[in-house]
Amino acid sequence: MKRILFLLALCASLCVTAADAPPAQAPAAHNNVKLWQDARVGQPQFTTVRGVETGVLIQSNGETWRELRNGPMTLYGGILFCVVLGAIAVFYKLRGAIKLKAPMTGRLIPRFSYFERTVHWSMAGSFVILALSGLNMLFGKHLLLPLFGHSLFSWLAALCKNLHNFVGPLFLCSIVVAFFLFVKDNIWRASDWQWIRTAGGLISGGHVPSWRFNFGEKAWFWFGLVLIGLTISISGFVLDFPNFEQGRNIMQTANIVHVVFALMFICMSLGHIYIGTIGMEGALDAMRTGYVDETWAREHHELWFEEQQHKMSQPGAVPASGAPAAQS
Repeated sequence: MKRILFLLALCASLCVTAADAPPAQAPAAHNNVKLWQDARVGQPQFTTVRGVETGVLIQSNGETWRELRNGPMTLYGGILFCVVLGAIAVFYKLRGAIKLKAPMTGRLIPRFSYFERTVHWSMAGSFVILALSGLNMLFGKHLLLPLFGHSLFSWLAALCKNLHNFVGPLFLCSIVVAFFLFVKDNIWRASDWQWIRTAGGLISGGHVPSWRFNFGEKAWFWFGLVLIGLTISISGFVLDFPNFEQGRNIMQTANIVHVVFALMFICMSLGHIYIGTIGMEGALDAMRTGYVDETWAREHHELWFEEQQHKMSQPGAVPASGAPAAQS
């Protein structure tokens, strides 16, 4: 009996003690914040694999690059492209094509050689391929993907990427050759001030004498073709050949530079293409046939025209041959 009473008293004591004890705590969850912070610092970690950035477990800059490319660059780049197209359309509607004031004479003079035109059209053709494929890679998933669907768009995206990669070197080669061909005619001259003061007469329609290339063409040559064109090409080569062990940081920076300058180049080229086609009467003939009418040369490049006339008047000068038949 005493043993039973002792056991009952012991049980009661244990119950009271358990009731007074604080509630049991759940096991602490394993916290990996410090581990992930160390992995994201960008400092090389220990690894048995050898190579560029093989010790970087997490590259946080990649997310920054993705948000920048898919965000502001795509948005503002698209706005800029549309604004330039709209401005050209409005200008054409208000101003119309620049027409010749005097009738054509039918007498043609050489303006571009066959080799110069070959280089120009090689540059222009490669640019069109690069521009269309590049615009698809930047805006395609927003514009074409909803229309084509994932299957067809994936084929188009792969085609554009490969065309972009292989045509890029041709574009750079044509830029380099064009530089040496045309640099002598794109040197600054005092007469360029008059073109700047009147904006080439594009608004007023006034006559501005110029040499073989006016200041607008020279600006396109130095700022567009040389500066921006080479920047696009060099940054594109960084992306084209990752086997030179440039890290992801360098390639992401190169991609941003490539996209920004490419959009600038495309927008500037729209003005160049406009003037060279529907924006100016007779301009396309110069690069299509290599010859221009004397009236066109006198009204748009008077100083160059006078220089050519002076050369042809010298003893022993050989008249230009191979000119296409004059159109009535």
